[in-house]
Amino acid sequence: MQPIAYIVKVAIPDYLASLPVPDTFGGWFRLGFRDWLSLVPPTALAAGFTYISYRAFCPHGRPSPCSRVNPSILKKNDKVVDTVDVEDISEKAVFCRCWRSKNWPYCDGSHVSHNKETGDNAGPLIVKK
Repeated sequence: MQPIAYIVKVAIPDYLASLPVPDTFGGWFRLGFRDWLSLVPPTALAAGFTYISYRAFCPHGRPSPCSRVNPSILKKNDKVVDTVDVEDISEKAVFCRCWRSKNWPYCDGSHVSHNKETGDNAGPLIVKK
């Protein structure tokens, strides 16, 4: 435990105190090459920590299994294309746009639970004749 305590209590504060951080805005322009070079490691560490935090805590920053639009319909096909002739529609047809319908391409209301789970606002496409 002593080495960790030394690093946290002595080494890191001494290192940070030795960095050439100017007191004024104009002081940044008077820094030399070696001063800028000594600022690279803490800047890289801060950038890396920020990036890791962003990926860990921001939902759009990390890939998730539910990020696919189509979770299960015709996954063996390269592209899902469906055709419905307008002449085959009697009065009205309601088509799925959330890709969760068990009766795809027709809507079965699955978008309601999908919207509650994800905060999305998907709804069906309604075609009237």
